[in-house]
Amino acid sequence: MADQPCIIGRKITIRGNLSGNEDLIVEGKIEGTIKLANHLVIEPSGILVADLDVEDVTVNGSVQGEVRAARSITINTGARVVGNIAAPRIIIEDGARFKGRVEMDVDLPAELTE
Repeated sequence: MADQPCIIGRKITIRGNLSGNEDLIVEGKIEGTIKLANHLVIEPSGILVADLDVEDVTVNGSVQGEVRAARSITINTGARVVGNIAAPRIIIEDGARFKGRVEMDVDLPAELTE
């Protein structure tokens, strides 16, 4: 049986540093930093004013801060991200709002790097 993700409910506010090795779903508010070795999901009610260092992140709510993911960042329709994002794979859906810089570590063909 797969482990159930940890859920931070709509009426919860956390201020400080959060770290762990479980999937995390945020429906409430977090202010600070998040370092997570697994998948982070910010639900539409979720508000993060935080710097993120995670494996994967799916944004359906609001994030203000630097977002760094080891594998992927997905910003879905209706989500809002203000801050720089960095990951090998980045998906920004039509209707998502994003303000910041995008950094992707990809190998470019030699003719483009000359």
